[in-house]
Amino acid sequence: MNDSTEDLLHEMVLHDTLHTHVRESDAHAGAHLTGLADGALRVARRRQRLTRAGVGVALAAAVATAWVAVADDEPLRAHVVQPAEGGGTPKAATVSLLPVTSSTEGACTRAGGGYTVHPTETQPAMCVHADPAGGMSEVRVSSAKAEKGTVEGSWKVEATLTPTDRARFATLTRSLASAPPPRNEFAIVVDGKLWGTPMVATSLTGGRFEIVGPYDGDLTGTVAHDLAQRLDPGR
Repeated sequence: MNDSTEDLLHEMVLHDTLHTHVRESDAHAGAHLTGLADGALRVARRRQRLTRAGVGVALAAAVATAWVAVADDEPLRAHVVQPAEGGGTPKAATVSLLPVTSSTEGACTRAGGGYTVHPTETQPAMCVHADPAGGMSEVRVSSAKAEKGTVEGSWKVEATLTPTDRARFATLTRSLASAPPPRNEFAIVVDGKLWGTPMVATSLTGGRFEIVGPYDGDLTGTVAHDLAQRLDPGR
């Protein structure tokens, strides 16, 4: 006797047992038990037919609905497997690396554009302007991770560019290294918000840059991890 025949006999015994139990149960529970017994028997018979035809039991992988066992005092129900919400990994945020053209004291005016850097106890508010045409706009990094910064209690995000963008970044930073301040800086802009303006002293060929905020110590652990997750949702 092969496995499929044994399975069919087993399911037939289960079918008859459940139908006997139905006759001794109330109508509400009986309807569910009858459905379970009939469904199990149909699956066993179909599995036997497929095995005889050489198809095997691959049918199990195609079943979208599985019956689940429940306690006697709970209603029987079908468990349907649902796809992940959103259809997969969230889309990564983009980052722009733009040459700084000017940095002046005071908040930016709406008419003048630019990015306002918040004031601190020791630093006034600043207005930073950057050149979108001369930099790298809407780039997606290959990886990003949050790490503790050099200042105690501070955090940073280290981002790594793709091989193609590394060459562009090396060319960009090479042109900035010889410029006078603040034109030797580049603005890090994520989804329209300024996250820092690092100064460049030499061409950066490794394809990595750090985000620490406009000032060292701006990023908390929560903010750093959230930003890294936005830049690299699949990490």
